[in-house]
Parts: sequence; C-alpha cells; structure tokens
Amino acid sequence: MNRRSLLSILAIAGMLLVPKFWAAETKTILLLGDSIGAGYGVPEEVSFASRLQRKLTAEKLPYQIVNASVSGDTTASGLRRINWVLKRKVDVLMIELGGNDGLRGITPDSTRKNIAGIIDRARKKYPDIKILLAGMQMPGNMGKDYTEKYRKIFPALAKEKKVALVPFLLDGVGAQPEMNLPDLIHPNAKGHERVSRNVWRVLGKLLKE
Repeated sequence: MNRRSLLSILAIAGMLLVPKFWAAETKTILLLGDSIGAGYGVPEEVSFASRLQRKLTAEKLPYQIVNASVSGDTTASGLRRINWVLKRKVDVLMIELGGNDGLRGITPDSTRKNIAGIIDRARKKYPDIKILLAGMQMPGNMGKDYTEKYRKIFPALAKEKKVALVPFLLDGVGAQPEMNLPDLIHPNAKGHERVSRNVWRVLGKLLKE
C-alpha cells in the first residue's frame, strides 16, 4: 500500500469517526431581497433573516443563511446580479423582491418576467435547488387595477414554476403603524419578528421535505 492510499484511508476513517459527519454538512440558504431583507432601519440581530438563522440553529437544521439583500433593489436588479450571487453553491433560494417595483409603478408583467428569470437561472445553475418566493401586495392608493394585477403575480408564478410561496410577506405587518418604522414601509423589530414567523411557516416545511 502506497503512502497516498494510506492517507486516503486514514482520512475516510477519521470522517467516519466524527459523529453525524455527513449529516452535519452545512447547506446554504441565499436570501435575495431588498431593504426588507437587508433589515433596513433595525439592528442586524432583530432582522427577520437573523431570526430565521436562530430558528434554524434551534431546530438543529444544518443551514446557513447568506443575506444577499440590497436596499433599493428591484426585480430587474435581482435578475442582473443573480448569476454572480450563485457562484457560491446554493441549496435554497429565498426571493424577497418586488416591493420596489410596485412602489415605482413598474408594470406587473415586467416584475413577473424578472422573477421568472431569476427562478430559471437558479435552476439552470443548480437543478436541485429549492426555491421560496415571498409574495407582496401594494397599498390601495396605487389604484385598484394595478394592485390586483400586482397581487396575482406571486401565486401565479409559484404555481407555474412550482416553487414554495409565502402568500404575503408582510401579513400582519403592512399598514400597521405599531409594526413599522415611522416611514410606514419598513418593519420595526416587532414587525421583523412577525415576518420571520410568516416565512418560517413555509420555509420550515420546505427544508424538511
């Protein structure tokens, strides 16, 4: 037996002696989001991404959240940078984009095409990737026709692309002054706690499938 073979055997034996070696391999959850995902206006430790990471640890699920959220990002911005952020191996992609599209009055068709493009590129890079889409809604002052078309983007895409859906990311938070910063757009610490629960209801099931 040559030296290289002996070292290989010893290495494998060492791995087998480590409890749950293979199960402990850490996987990556990529959060592709905007200012809400980035935790704008609140300490990092109270953002919904940080809360989700603590939940993962408490549940002993071997996942690490990589937060690639950028304040101000639109779905077009996310599409432009998705190939770059996927250079790191990604097991789960959480898409939290679209809010800025709505606030800027971008056509729902454009938003839908951009998100579909993000999903398609992620699957082309990693065919086995799990994807979670966070649904958003717009306030009534954007006009009934626009808000209705916008609201339908997310469930329609989730069905078409067969991805997990958080029906409304800001359920229980949107339009609730006590859950938001003074701008009434971005969640405060209490709001992020609720957002984390909204996401976990779907993400927790997705990770255990």
